[in-house]
Amino acid sequence: MIFFSFLIFFLIILSRLLYIQVINNQNFVKLANSQHYVKFMLYPQRGMIYDTNMRILALSFKVFSIYANPTQIKDKEETALKLASALGVNKDKIRQRINKKKMFVWIKRMISDNDAESIKALKLKGVKLLKENKRYYPNAELGAQVLGFTDIDGRGLEGIEHYYDQYLKGKPGRRSLLRDAKQRRLSAFEFEFVPAVDGYNLVLNIDLVMQHIVEEQMELAYKKYNAKSAAVVVMNPENGEIYAIANSPNYDPNFLNNTTPEQRRNRAICDFFEPGSTFKIITACAALEEKVVSPDDEFFCENGSYTVSAGHTLHDHKAYGTLTFVEIIEKSSNIGMAKIGKELGQELLYEYIKKFGFGSLTGIDLPGETSGLAWPVNKWSKLSITSIPMGQEICVSVLQMARAMCVIANGGYLVKPHIVGEIIDNHKQTIKKPEFEKYERIISGQTAETMRKILKGVVDKGTGRRAKIEGYSVAGKTGTAQKVIPKVGYSHTKFIASFIGFVPVESPRFVIAVVFDEPKPQHYGGLVCAPVFKNIAEQLLKYKNIPKIKPVSNTVGIENEI
Repeated sequence: MIFFSFLIFFLIILSRLLYIQVINNQNFVKLANSQHYVKFMLYPQRGMIYDTNMRILALSFKVFSIYANPTQIKDKEETALKLASALGVNKDKIRQRINKKKMFVWIKRMISDNDAESIKALKLKGVKLLKENKRYYPNAELGAQVLGFTDIDGRGLEGIEHYYDQYLKGKPGRRSLLRDAKQRRLSAFEFEFVPAVDGYNLVLNIDLVMQHIVEEQMELAYKKYNAKSAAVVVMNPENGEIYAIANSPNYDPNFLNNTTPEQRRNRAICDFFEPGSTFKIITACAALEEKVVSPDDEFFCENGSYTVSAGHTLHDHKAYGTLTFVEIIEKSSNIGMAKIGKELGQELLYEYIKKFGFGSLTGIDLPGETSGLAWPVNKWSKLSITSIPMGQEICVSVLQMARAMCVIANGGYLVKPHIVGEIIDNHKQTIKKPEFEKYERIISGQTAETMRKILKGVVDKGTGRRAKIEGYSVAGKTGTAQKVIPKVGYSHTKFIASFIGFVPVESPRFVIAVVFDEPKPQHYGGLVCAPVFKNIAEQLLKYKNIPKIKPVSNTVGIENEI
């Protein structure tokens, strides 16, 4: 009897050993390894973002975060109470986290140095501190929609941070150590070490001083005219470099919890609108290039009222009789431009709309760009050939209009807008320079030269006179577009005001597009946006030490400033 009892006991022990050593061997090995080996990530430093003059726009620095190992916390109620009191957070949330059957839970991330010292002083078992990288934008709101932001884990979510995330984020490393029965790390017993690789740095074409000038002047007018929103783009007409992009309303990316999607929206590239009279430059370029008109050709502008079809009549802001092609642009006659559009024809007009890049992405290195809307001819109505030439039935972005003006300013080439000028490592060595295809000539140098002279006339004696700058020649075009109200039609109280121009005319350095959504009480582009252009351009010329060319009278009228 005793023998059989020992035999049964022996068989039980043997079967248990067999289960542990053979059947479930791998699971117990994993359990032992998890208790004696620790593997942890080594996080890279996210790359910095600089302006064109190496001024810092975005950087990362180390801050403390708090985590806990619930398996090491004996009195969870007391621990939750002390942590909640020290950090000013909800006790129940902390208690819920430390009651989890895990060896790692976050308590609070990205805390202040004072909070970190308070936690250290508590000496709570199972509660520890570690350092993480926190993204910081030293210039607050300046260029916020261009830069974008990251999430708490350092992933780019908007703007340049998102578009170039693969270059900025770097590559994480890892480290594996042995630890003793008390879970203490034994650095001497390191069996794996793969160092983290820091992210690359970006050097933008954005100039911080220019960005400040643009945002300051835009914001003053934005508040003065109680606009719904505003956007400004400043770019180099020769190569497409973006010097500044500004939007209102704005936000501070350091305090994302206090922002709204409306504030974070990069309207200059993400929003589209009917441009109104600024689009007349496209129709004019096409008509000149195709030799449909010459500058001195005359058109009868119907004394301000022109019935193009039953039930649809075009109006000018003032009753004009006969105007030359040049005068039609200077005075921004809708009727005159509609007649030019009819002379040009649907197919040619659409061809130049596409040549200028409307209905397509510009390819700027920012996320969320809109292509706008440019319907093919087979979707045009009978009224389209008179509406599109003056900027209706087509939708564009501020950036697209700035790019179109670059064509006239640079002699006929369609450039590609770009934000980043260079990607460098921490030793300032170039990793990559963005490559751009050869710029395409879309109009002749002669057409561009003629348009430069005409648009100079718009500022000298036409609707853009408030854009005049003492000592410099300025060219540009005003726009005042009625907004479309869904299921209603064109509004008589809500407008898009704009002015797009370049300076100096003889050797253009800056193309500046200014667009305001629903300004009031004034809503004309010549009254609202032309002065903003002037104030921005005046300061940019001074900042870049561009010499004056000639004296210009400051006398400004208000007639025809639409």
